[in-house]
Amino acid sequence: MTDKISPTIEDYLMILFILQRDGEAVQGVRLAELLGVSPPTVTNTLKRMVRDGLVSMDSPHGPHLTDPGMAAARTVMRRHMLTEWLLSRMLSWSKVHLQAHEIEHAISDELEAALIADLNHPTTCPHGNPLPGFEDLAADWVSLVNLRPGDEVVIRRIHELAEEDSQLLHFLEEKSVVPGSPARVVEVLPFNQTVTLEVHGQAVTLGFAAAQQVFAERLAPQTA
Repeated sequence: MTDKISPTIEDYLMILFILQRDGEAVQGVRLAELLGVSPPTVTNTLKRMVRDGLVSMDSPHGPHLTDPGMAAARTVMRRHMLTEWLLSRMLSWSKVHLQAHEIEHAISDELEAALIADLNHPTTCPHGNPLPGFEDLAADWVSLVNLRPGDEVVIRRIHELAEEDSQLLHFLEEKSVVPGSPARVVEVLPFNQTVTLEVHGQAVTLGFAAAQQVFAERLAPQTA
């Protein structure tokens, strides 16, 4: 493995980390879509990553991170999330993800340690996704499409892949569908694929494509 990993390779590492963590089979077409490049570019880049010991191709589920690749992916993911927290002091919640991509590659070991201390050892990013090593936090959080009418919840997480959609993040921020917000499920309509929540007294309707990327924690029913 090479000592210095390029920003392009770090972007691949982050996507592979997310897909592998979620148990999603990794396909070249899917990677190309997520990274905004052509399938041949993905193939050539993965070959370089195999050469450098970051990726193995011996799985029936497609390319997967080796131990060194996973360690590198966890580092870049953690630095991305710490950068988001830093930027959240200056930018709106919906903007920090894309801006962090411009900075995360320059974070050194020393700066990473300083950020962790300054930010009081965060366990999630501003969008609620667990930092590497804290994945168990999200074990009981449920996608909105799997909730039922009447469920009382707290919004906990917007999936990393949804963070790429700045318009969606702006809408969620505007409607207060953000981590920490209490909400009640009003209706789930499979026939037109919508979920409607009540958040701070206002109705918010999401299509299934967006709702499945938003995760919430069910609250225990109130006892008489």
